[in-house]
Amino acid sequence: MKIAVDDLSGPEIAAFLAEHVSEMRSITPPESKHALDLDGLRRYDVTLWTVTEDDGTIVGCGALKWLDREHAEVKSMRTAARRKRSGVASLLLEHLIAEARRTGHRRLSLETGSDPFFAPARALYAKHGFAPCEPFADYRPDPLSVYLTRTI
Repeated sequence: MKIAVDDLSGPEIAAFLAEHVSEMRSITPPESKHALDLDGLRRYDVTLWTVTEDDGTIVGCGALKWLDREHAEVKSMRTAARRKRSGVASLLLEHLIAEARRTGHRRLSLETGSDPFFAPARALYAKHGFAPCEPFADYRPDPLSVYLTRTI
């Protein structure tokens, strides 16, 4: 597998992200959905990485949104359904943590859902040192959201 910055121009990443946003919309009401669509990921303060297999097939993605010089946010973590629980998410999250550290950030935070659907994601984040925190950046208290953070 290979992890690389994605320029978000290809049809495969567009389809992968459209599926992600569609799935999030089917689970979470609009006022509690924070998944970024393709345009949201093309912002100057966001970098997205894809995980690809040897044949170039995308099996995962994740982004960092730079909140300030010391604080970044994990966004758009997704693993292809056929590769869930195969280590793709851990590999990618470790990469995002290392990249945030490399760029001088000292804190990494994220928002995920409180629904049982998101339990595997919450377990992944806990395994990697993330702990509950108050809403950060522009987030507000929401019973459908869980906010997590860690120092790096």
